[in-house]
Amino acid sequence: MYAQHFNLNLLPFENVPDPMFFYDQGDHARIRKQISGSLQSGRGLIVVTGPIGSGKTTLSQMIKSDFPEAIKVIWMAEPPANSSDLYLFLAQELGLKPTSSEKTFVMRDIRNALLKINSEGKKCLVIMDESHLMSEDVVNGIRLLNNLEEGSTKLIQLLLLGQEELMEMINKPEMAPFKQRIAALETLGKMNVDRVLKYITHRIQVAGGAPNLISDTGWEALSIAFSSGGTPRTINSLCDRSFNVAYERDKPIVDAQDIYEATQRMGLVTDVFHYIILLNNRERKKQESQQAAEQITDSTVPETAPPLAKEKPVSSITKKTEPKNRVANNQTPEIPEISGAKIDVSEKSYDDIAKTIKAKYEQKGLMVPATLLVLSMIAFMVSVWFFCHRTDSAGFLGCLMDLLSF
Repeated sequence: MYAQHFNLNLLPFENVPDPMFFYDQGDHARIRKQISGSLQSGRGLIVVTGPIGSGKTTLSQMIKSDFPEAIKVIWMAEPPANSSDLYLFLAQELGLKPTSSEKTFVMRDIRNALLKINSEGKKCLVIMDESHLMSEDVVNGIRLLNNLEEGSTKLIQLLLLGQEELMEMINKPEMAPFKQRIAALETLGKMNVDRVLKYITHRIQVAGGAPNLISDTGWEALSIAFSSGGTPRTINSLCDRSFNVAYERDKPIVDAQDIYEATQRMGLVTDVFHYIILLNNRERKKQESQQAAEQITDSTVPETAPPLAKEKPVSSITKKTEPKNRVANNQTPEIPEISGAKIDVSEKSYDDIAKTIKAKYEQKGLMVPATLLVLSMIAFMVSVWFFCHRTDSAGFLGCLMDLLSF
């Protein structure tokens, strides 16, 4: 695992509901306070909705840790099939052995057990996860449980956690009696980019690391990947994969390349690819600038250059045979550099050619209108001549007058 490679005490991005890594900021902190206040005041039914992986289960585990002794917590991973199973499950969790499976008798035993818990200064909290899967019968059973009261005090606290479908169910017209009994209704949304980066930093620090385990380009890539927001589960998965990729490549920190590779392995569609292209272009331009600077440095003649040795006169025969000897000895002939003379291969020459071709095409394009104009004038003159010939006009001027009056 990469924990030892990056000198971490724990794996920072495990997708388990660990209260140690709870991010007590934003919606999570606000809803946690809202639920705690509702439980302490005994308000009854609380509903929390949110997308998949938004941290609802982690929030419920945090609530459990907030009340280790004062509250009897009953946690359900998913709703039961019907209300009868719901009552029987609660009875068993309360340590009861109902003598009958009839709802009326089971509900009576549950009420008596709740009265005893409240008399001891404690409360009973039922947390039901995946509540969007509840049937109408279970919803009605929850409503009846919420009606268990002693004076103005609710005998049982109910916390329902579910996806957005739970809100669609609650907003149905036939669910109006149930919705009216909800004391607190909260929604966990996606984290914005700022929250995402703070969330990642928080988990790295809890695991014993520092934010510099991710490079500047890595943070920028994460910002791009979660530009439209993110949920804790998706954030954890991407960061865990990114750290694994950097570990596989034996790199001391996580950079943008590692994060891009992680998005590819997860099948995430992000704009990190375009950011990688931008980084590659920057690196290429930087290398080209360095090479150009090195060439300029190499072409500069030192001020204290040693005196050049006198060249021996070379006969014309030697000059003619020298290139052949070099080729025979498999030596590449040197290409002399002409200082101050460069071959023009810039875009300007191509632009001149393009303008010339364009001008020719424009001239060809004018031939058609010009031809039509000449033909029109000829046709007009023929028409005038024909008109004058058919009429008894006196002369050409009289013909024109007759044509205009016509």
